[in-house]
Amino acid sequence: MPKSFLAFIVIFLILISALFVSHQSQKEQQPQQSTPLPEFTLADTSGTVFPISTWRGKILIINFWATWCPPCLEEIPVFIELQKQYADKNVQFIGIAIDDPQLVDDYLSFTEINYPILVAQQEGEVLVQKLGNLMKVIPFTLIVNQDNQVILRHPGELSKEKLQQLIEPLLL
Repeated sequence: MPKSFLAFIVIFLILISALFVSHQSQKEQQPQQSTPLPEFTLADTSGTVFPISTWRGKILIINFWATWCPPCLEEIPVFIELQKQYADKNVQFIGIAIDDPQLVDDYLSFTEINYPILVAQQEGEVLVQKLGNLMKVIPFTLIVNQDNQVILRHPGELSKEKLQQLIEPLLL
């Protein structure tokens, strides 16, 4: 293939990606209809099973991620910091890895994460779609208020500042 054709393909893909991100950003700024968080159960890497209702009554930041996803891994230090900041304010971060349990366990062996990490292998794709991520994009983050209502579905990375803007009003 000629190099100019390959360059065209790369530029075209970058433009399509930029348009998608722009569309998602506009979509995020529109009010989303809140819906109840459905009950589901997942295990951590040690096999301990947790129903999501374990954290009912808390503000939940539920993040779907994978060890092979660079933007997902970039968010984790922000989540660790914000979990520390909001731990005494009824806020609970929960990571759900759509990944192989051994890869997640390996990652956790060198990263100290201060919030629960649950593992969803193949069922994770079905769950993330059921929760409103029709394109199955990760990272994907849900914010659930104290009344168990999903108030935000966000495909893609979230900054520390944006998360704080979303969490602070829920603390009142």
